Amino acid sequence: MKSRAFRVPSTIHIGVGAVSEAGGEAKHLGAKRALLISDKVLASTGTIDPVIESLRTAGVETIVFDGVNSEPTTAHVREGVTMFREGTCDILVACGGGSPIDVAKAVRVLATNEGAIEDFMGFNKIGRPGVPLIAIPTTAGTGSEATMVTIITDTSQDVKMLIGSPFLLPTVALVDPAMTLKMPRGLTAATGLDALTHAIEAYVSIKNQPLTDMLALSAIKKISRFLPQAWANPDNLNARSETMLGALQAGIAFSNSSVALVHGMSRPIGANFHVPHGVSNAALLGVVMEFSLMGAPDRYADVAEAMGLKTIGMTQMEAAQAGSDTVKALIGKLQIPTLSKLGVTREKLDQVVSKMADDAIASGSPGNNPRKATKEEIIDLYYAAL
Repeated sequence: MKSRAFRVPSTIHIGVGAVSEAGGEAKHLGAKRALLISDKVLASTGTIDPVIESLRTAGVETIVFDGVNSEPTTAHVREGVTMFREGTCDILVACGGGSPIDVAKAVRVLATNEGAIEDFMGFNKIGRPGVPLIAIPTTAGTGSEATMVTIITDTSQDVKMLIGSPFLLPTVALVDPAMTLKMPRGLTAATGLDALTHAIEAYVSIKNQPLTDMLALSAIKKISRFLPQAWANPDNLNARSETMLGALQAGIAFSNSSVALVHGMSRPIGANFHVPHGVSNAALLGVVMEFSLMGAPDRYADVAEAMGLKTIGMTQMEAAQAGSDTVKALIGKLQIPTLSKLGVTREKLDQVVSKMADDAIASGSPGNNPRKATKEEIIDLYYAAL
C-alpha cells in the first residue's frame, strides 16, 4: 500500500449542543478577541447568537462580519482581513455554509502570510500556518469544516480559485445538527447532494485510500438513506443528524483523496453563471456519473451496494448502472433543477463553454476521475446537463 497522508481538524465535536463548545475551545486556544464570519440571514435569525454567547461566557470578545451573503469572493476576503487586523483579533470563528467558512480559511492564512489570496491559487503555495479557526457549519453539505481547501471567486477574472493547503484545515470543527433545522428544503437538497457528490468522488477518485474508502462508503449509506427524510420532514432531528454526520465523513474523505470530474466542471459554472456550488454539483452528478461508470465499474458497484441496492446476480457494470440510475432518481425526487432552469442558457453557454472546459481541466480535479474526459467530452457533458 502506497504511503498517504490523512489529515483532520485537531478537535471535532459532533452532536446536538456541539456549538456550545465554541467558547471553551477558543479559550483553550488562548484567544481573547474573535472575528466571527457569517452572513446576514444567520445573524438576523439569531442562528449565530449561541456562538456569540458561548464566546462571551468564556471571556472572548467578538466582532461580527456578516457580509458573506453569496459565493465567497476576493472582496469578502479583503474585508475580512481588514476587520481582523483593525479589530486586533487573534482567532477566527466561522458560522454558516461553505461560503463563510471558505472566507474564514482565506482570512486565517492572510493574517500570517504576505500577499493577496490570488497569490495562493493552486496547491501548497501557503508558506506559514494561519491563526486558529473554529468552523461551525449550518448546512449538511460542504464538509468545509474538515477540509484543506477553499474556493474563492476572483471577480476580476470570473475564475473560481481552488486553493489547497494543510494550513487551511480548521483547528476545531463544531458539527451541531440543530444548526441545520432552519434550512429550507431546497438548500437541504442541494447541500445534501453536494455531500453525496463528495462521498462518491472520494471513493472513485484515483487517489482513494483505505481510510477515505471507509468514510466515503459510510457517508454514501447515511446520506442516501437519511437525506430524503430530512428533506421531507425538516424537523426530523435524527435524519438531520445522520445526514450531517455523512456530510462530515464525506468532507474528510474528499479532503484526503480529492474530488474528480463533477467538481472540476462545477467551478466554471459558478464563475460564469453564478450558480451556487452545491446546486451545480447536484445538477452535474447524474450525467457525470453515467459517463464515468466504465472507468471503475467495481467502485461504482460498491457505491450501489452502499446505497442499499441488492446487487447479487448482477455483473459489476450492471450494479454500477443501477447505482447511477438510483442517484439520478434521487436527484429528481429532491427536485434539483437542470442547469437550464438555473439560468444557464444555451446562448451564453455557446460563448463560454470552450473556456469552461479548459478551466475545468486546469483545476486538476478531472485528472482524478476514473474515466478521463477530453475537452470535447467535457463540453458534451455541459450540454447534457442542460
